[in-house]
Amino acid sequence: MMPRLLVTSLLVLGLAACGSTSDTGTENSAPPSSDLGSVRKDDALAALLPPEIASSGKLRVGSNIQNPPNNFYDADGKTPIGSEVDLIKAVAAKLGLTAEHSDMAFSSLITSLETGRVDVTMAAMNDTAERQQKIDFVDYFTSGITIMVQKGNPQGVKSVDDLCGKGIAVNLGSSQEQFAKEQSAKCQAAGKPEVQLSVTDSDTGNQNQLRTGRVAAILNDLPTAVYVSKTAGDGEYFEVVPLAPINGGPYGIGVNKKNAKLSEAIKGALQSLIDDGTYDKILTTWDIKQGAITKAAINGQ
Repeated sequence: MMPRLLVTSLLVLGLAACGSTSDTGTENSAPPSSDLGSVRKDDALAALLPPEIASSGKLRVGSNIQNPPNNFYDADGKTPIGSEVDLIKAVAAKLGLTAEHSDMAFSSLITSLETGRVDVTMAAMNDTAERQQKIDFVDYFTSGITIMVQKGNPQGVKSVDDLCGKGIAVNLGSSQEQFAKEQSAKCQAAGKPEVQLSVTDSDTGNQNQLRTGRVAAILNDLPTAVYVSKTAGDGEYFEVVPLAPINGGPYGIGVNKKNAKLSEAIKGALQSLIDDGTYDKILTTWDIKQGAITKAAINGQ
């Protein structure tokens, strides 16, 4: 009988999923910040907003705030910062709104959107055909899966085939989890050991597993892996395996399918920010210009 994929759910004591910057190993360097003071309301775009959102003056954003440089907490442990935080603030400002973040498990984001707890989601979520069956996406960035290992790569992970038989950490409900399961099946089909998959809701917990050798690698998105490898332990804890991003594709701002007007308003605001250079400035501030797009799209179109 084929052995079942080992899935370990961890409770990481003392490291909350909404941890401070000390959890990510960045306590020794002040994070950058984008100047959004020049962003002005576009009345024509604001007119596209659903009345209930326009009248509230707020854009309720669901996120999983533990994913630098996309979204994480400032030194006070309370203030969300990051490239995605800056971008959604700019989108909201263009629409005459103020972005208001709610921190939640990644696996809860789509449900929270469907039930109306939030207006949008923004948490480095890949726009996929499967997810489009539940929600719509306004695409804002291009990324892919990257393999992060201990500094010096002691277990010699140089390709996806080297993941066979090794412990790999991923976030619950992520594209990385799906890819790891697919890769495990390929390993077994080739007569190799399955991937020993550890699924958690905590980036910091995954990093602790890698630092202590409980897993051989973490699968994460390119921006996060590069940022963490450069900052955690002053760059002495981790490194990124030099491979082309795996399964490259867009990140999307999630919107309820019943809220097409909001999707159009956000798409227009994002395109305006691309056109006036604000988008480029935000990505440059966070050193992630390699994932820039030139045209905002809904569900890739």
